[in-house]
Parts: sequence; structure tokens; C-alpha cells
Amino acid sequence: MLSVGELIWASSRPLIRLVLCVTCGFVITKTDNFPPIAARGAGQVMLNIALPCLMFSKIVPAFTSDNIGALGPLVLVAVLYEVMGIMVAWMVKQFFWVPHRFRYGILVAGGWGNVGDIPTSVIMSITGASPFDSEKDQTLAVAYISAFILVFMITMFPMGANRWVAMDYVGPDVEPDEVREAIRVKRKMILYGWPRLISQLIRRKSESKLQEDDVRLNEAGFISEKNELDDRNSKEGRTLTSRGRHVAFYDDATTVVPTEGPRSPVCSPAPTEVGARSRLTSPEPAETLLRSQTQPSETQLYPVVLPTTAGSTDPLNTPKKPQRRTVILSHIRTFYKSLVAPASLAIILSFPIALIPQLKALFVDVPGVHISPAPDGHPPLAFFIDTTSFIGAASVPLGLICLGSALARLNVPKNNWNSLPLGAISFLAIGKMVLTPVLGVLMVKGLTNVGLIPAEDKVLRFVCIFFSCLPTATTQVFLTQVYSGTGEAEHLSPFLIPQYILMFVSMTALSAYTLHLLF
Repeated sequence: MLSVGELIWASSRPLIRLVLCVTCGFVITKTDNFPPIAARGAGQVMLNIALPCLMFSKIVPAFTSDNIGALGPLVLVAVLYEVMGIMVAWMVKQFFWVPHRFRYGILVAGGWGNVGDIPTSVIMSITGASPFDSEKDQTLAVAYISAFILVFMITMFPMGANRWVAMDYVGPDVEPDEVREAIRVKRKMILYGWPRLISQLIRRKSESKLQEDDVRLNEAGFISEKNELDDRNSKEGRTLTSRGRHVAFYDDATTVVPTEGPRSPVCSPAPTEVGARSRLTSPEPAETLLRSQTQPSETQLYPVVLPTTAGSTDPLNTPKKPQRRTVILSHIRTFYKSLVAPASLAIILSFPIALIPQLKALFVDVPGVHISPAPDGHPPLAFFIDTTSFIGAASVPLGLICLGSALARLNVPKNNWNSLPLGAISFLAIGKMVLTPVLGVLMVKGLTNVGLIPAEDKVLRFVCIFFSCLPTATTQVFLTQVYSGTGEAEHLSPFLIPQYILMFVSMTALSAYTLHLLF
């Protein structure tokens, strides 16, 4: 059992290192020594070279056929955290006003956290020291982190979360006053309108019951009147029939017809014959009607259809097929590009190498598998693991420096705080950095109690709990700058800064509690 001082120091030490790295990037950006083009280049090096090397060098040695079952709970927890964050952001959006150009971006800010540099830095530092088993647990922890990174990449790009950011900039802008008024009405309806709604439903139910009773009474009266009328008509009919038999000299079949009143449509062939003849021999009215109905639609469709379906005989159906095919192909292309991205490809290729003993023995020592070693006695491709480990070591500090640079370029409001959505900013930060960690701890405990997460795998439990306390991903900053058309992320900046400030307190507390829970 660790003491309180040891827990606090073990939890705060990784964050001190994180703060120093982020501060370096912040300072060199503010002093104009790290221009945007340099930061973009460093980010590309980190994403396309350093991070794939780090993932490969950790996944191949860490995963075996014994612990590959942890991949399922990791993916499940990663998806649940994203869904949980989206729900928190959606609830904030219902009660507090959000800028019109951030109405969908707040869902991305709530659902997708910074799963790269921050958790990798902190978890590697904590699992690389006591009470964990230093190097072994550190390698295993980074391998577990790769599952969260893979889920992030697949849900952000192939599954279309990035399009939510683009949807913020579709259509005309709406003034903040109009958005505030609409949210005020909605909030009033949610908070105070439900008692009135319940009373209205009860009143409508009672009124509908009274109406049903009235209908039943009317039906009963109508049936009684109808029976009386039928009795009266039957008596009169018998009287008329008896009189007709005394004076008529014709057959009964011919005398009954004139005395029964109007003919029914079923018994009279004349209208049927006329209707059939008019349908079969006179198509002019139907053709005139069809022409009158289709003429306006043709004049509206031709300017749109003709440029894309030249020579087509069916302008209504032909545009749909290319459009649907184009959309499907674009989704497939986007999904393929995301899978062949260096980081995703390195993660995907690492798993079969780690699980096939003959392939894994080419890179690391595998008990029970004999592979001819290199002249130095190590596996033939051990130098590849050494190289990827060496390059991958630059991933975390480079990512933190880029994070500090991105934070330095955010536009911090100074004199217009009153014009900002302070309610949405505050509650989104509290929801992500306070509420979600509490729910994450309860969720991981529940999954452990039901046996989905092994209780003896303390690294897995620590990683799953730690990922519940992550601020919004800085990837959204780059996406917003691209889709905005102006290169700015003015609405996102106020939402990010409080989260990263609150992160240091909540992350330290969560790490200390998790260590106390595990050890």
C-alpha cells in the first residue's frame, strides 16, 4: 500500500514533465522561433514517422496469444468513452447557447479526446516506475494505448466525425442574439414546460374519453332509430306488395323493380358499360391530363438533368445512380486512405506479427520457437525493433511541443468574455474533466466485476480508467482551420483552454485514486 505522499508524487511527476514540454513549444511559438510552417512539418514527422515507429516497437513485443483478449475490452471502452462524451456535449448544447459555427463541432469536442501525446507521456512515466514492473508494464501500456489510437482514427475519418466540423460552415451565419433567444425558449420549455405538457395530455385524455362516450351514445340512438325505421318500412312494403298483387297482370319479377326505388351500382350494367367504353375507346382526356401534370415538372428538371445525362431517355432515374455510386466510392476511398495512413498501417500490421510466433521470433525472442539468429546472437530482425524504438522515442516530446505551439496560436479573448458562451464552456469542461472520469471509474469497475476486464491485469485497468480524463483533441484545431476557410478556430479556442487548465488537477487526482485502487 502506497502512502498519500507517494501517490501524489507518482501522479504529479508525469504531469510536471508534460508541462515542461508543452511550455517549450508555447514559448518558442510566442517568440516567433517556431513559425506555422515549421510546426506543421514537425507535426507531419510526428504523425507519419515517429508515432508509427513507437506503436510498432511496443505492440510486437507486448501482445501475445495470452493477452490479445484485452483488445476487445479496450475497443469497447474506447467506443463507450466517445459515446459518453458526445452525450455530455449534446446535453450541454440543449441547455446553453453555442455559437452557430460550433453547433456540431461541440459534439466532436466532447467525443474525441487527445488520445496521443498526453496519455502516452503520462502512462509511460507512471508504468515505468514503482509500483509497476518498469519496462515490461511500460511496453504493455503503450501497446494498450494503440487500441485507443486506432479507434480514434477510424471513427474520426472513415466514419465521418470530421464532417461534423465541416457542417458548421454550411449555410449562412446566425447572429449570437438569435441563438441565445432560441436556446432560452428551449431551456424554458425543457425546465418549465413539462408540467404544462403533462396536464395537457391528461386533459386531452379525459376529453377523448368523453368524446368516446358521446359517440357510443349516438351510435346506440342511431341504431334504435334505424331499427324503428326498418320496422316501419317493412310494414309499408308488405302493404304495397299486397295491393300490387290484386291489380297487376304482369309477372312479379317485372313489378318488383319499379317499386324498390333507386338502383344500386352493382345491379345496373349501363354505367359500367359506359365507363368501360369511355376508358377503352377515348384516351384523349387521360393523355391531356398526363400532359398537364408532367409539363411543369419537365420544365423544372431539364436544366439540372441535361448537363449530366446527355442522350438519356429517362432523366428522372439516371442522375441518382452516379450520385449514389460517387458517394459510396468516396466513402470507400476515405476509409482506405485512413487505413493506409502510417500510424494505422503500423498498428494493423503489428498485430499479426505479434500473434504469429514464427513472425514474432524474427524480431524478438519467443520461447519455444527456434529461428537462426544473427551473428550477434539476437533475432535476425532485432535491429528493426531497435530502430523503431529509437525513432519512436521522439514521438512523445515532439507531440507535446506541437501541442504547446497549437495552444500558443489560439486566440484568447481578453475584453469580450461576456460575449462568449460561458455556460457551455464551463459545463463542457466540467463534463469532460470531472463527470466523465467518475463515470469511467464506475464503468471499469463494473466491467471488472463481470469479468470482461481481468482483475489481475492492473496495467489494463489503469489504462482504461486513465483515458476517461482527456481534454479535447488538438486535431480538431487543424480540422477547424481547414474547413473554416479563414484558417482560424475562434470558437474552438475558448472551449479548449479551460479543459487543459483543469486537466492538471483532475488527471493528478484520477491517477492517485487509480493507483490507490490497484495497489
